[in-house]
Amino acid sequence: MRRVLLPHDISDDPAPDGAVLRDFGGRSMGTSWSVRLAAAPDAGCAHLQDGLQQQLDLIVAEMSHWEAESDLGRFNRAAAGSWQLLPPAFFDVLSFALGVARDSGGAYDPCAGALVNLWGFGPWGRFDQPDFVAPSMDEIGIARAQLASHPVQLERHGRRAYQPGGVQLDLSAVAKGYSVDRLSHYLKAQGFAHHLVEVGGELRGAGVKPDGQPWWVMLEQVADAAPAAAVPDQLVLALHGLAVATSGDYRRYFALDGKRYSHTIDPRSGMPIANDLASVTVVHAQCMAADAWSTALTVLGASDGLRLAELQGLAARFVVRQADGGFTEYLSSHLRGMLDE
Repeated sequence: MRRVLLPHDISDDPAPDGAVLRDFGGRSMGTSWSVRLAAAPDAGCAHLQDGLQQQLDLIVAEMSHWEAESDLGRFNRAAAGSWQLLPPAFFDVLSFALGVARDSGGAYDPCAGALVNLWGFGPWGRFDQPDFVAPSMDEIGIARAQLASHPVQLERHGRRAYQPGGVQLDLSAVAKGYSVDRLSHYLKAQGFAHHLVEVGGELRGAGVKPDGQPWWVMLEQVADAAPAAAVPDQLVLALHGLAVATSGDYRRYFALDGKRYSHTIDPRSGMPIANDLASVTVVHAQCMAADAWSTALTVLGASDGLRLAELQGLAARFVVRQADGGFTEYLSSHLRGMLDE
């Protein structure tokens, strides 16, 4: 059975008369991006391909931990005890990410890049290289102690961030979501208010399609479910003024000595998560928020994550693995309130 999720607020702004669909796409951040929009038949769209790509290139130049010469890379190499001036977008994204870190009790932390690197999920010392060695408990303990004792501070008035020494920022759990929001804002500024934006599977929809229908998307299913496994019924979302992001344990991981290690690291323990969550999906007005919160709730697990989702007013879906190979679904009250029943 297919279930339907509807937004609480629906705009009555129609697509342009005689609107047609236009598609754009490319590569960025190690993944693909795509845009579909409803445009008037005579609307000039030729500049959008380059304009959209330029927006993404600017984000990479500021916030990529894979690019050594990005602004983030320079912050990570900065001298201990130094204040670093950040570009406005970088500062805003880091400020938001630190807020989620605080509100999640440290289940998500953009300053935990050293731990991510130790486990081989960063730009060097990769887990898929033949010389990779899992970190020792001493190495993990040192990285955790540094994370706890040397916080990054922000000076909002001067748009500066304090590098206490050795902190490795990693915005990979928020930058893709931010890029989706950025492309959506760019399209609106260009006069294209009806569009669907996707970067690496994270989406944001605005307005409607030419036929007046919303941008319908299916919430991500667990990719490694066995053919006969009991899985939750499909959920289809009207992505109208909303964004959606999913974190899943089936995306990136490695196996060592018969044990599976997820790419999602719990900054509080320094270890890859080992709960039974297969995936967490968050629906939010901001894709940046959906991105960061889906990671934080994944780290917390189904019980604590659902409790925090209720406190934060988040529309969240938790899919939990069962011992028999099947799955159980839990929805926050805010997501249940969107069900068309």
